[in-house]
Amino acid sequence: MTTTIDAMPKFENFKNKEKFLPDNTIFYPGIGDEKLKPILTEKINLAADDFKKIAESNNPTVENYQNAIKNGLNRFSGIYLELDTENRERICAYFEELMDIVGLESSEGQLNDFMYDFDPNQI
Repeated sequence: MTTTIDAMPKFENFKNKEKFLPDNTIFYPGIGDEKLKPILTEKINLAADDFKKIAESNNPTVENYQNAIKNGLNRFSGIYLELDTENRERICAYFEELMDIVGLESSEGQLNDFMYDFDPNQI
């Protein structure tokens, strides 16, 4: 898997933008509990750092990015019950933005598992 030359500035732009603001294009009302905003922002930015490190490596692989998604989502496990549906959707959308930066097509179900806290393939 190759990383495009413009990925590095995209990571910086991603990290620098204010997160969890209302966004009518995706029907996100903004974060309800302001005390969560810096916590969630830090966790998302750590995921961006993980993606950037992989992109900068000599051999970025799909497996490495999948592990980064897994580790990134696991960072939310301690506060998962505090997250409402809208915030879980927004977190998933941020991960999708990171995936788009590196051209990763799928999270292999990880975002769905995070969003709904179950594996639909196990039904």
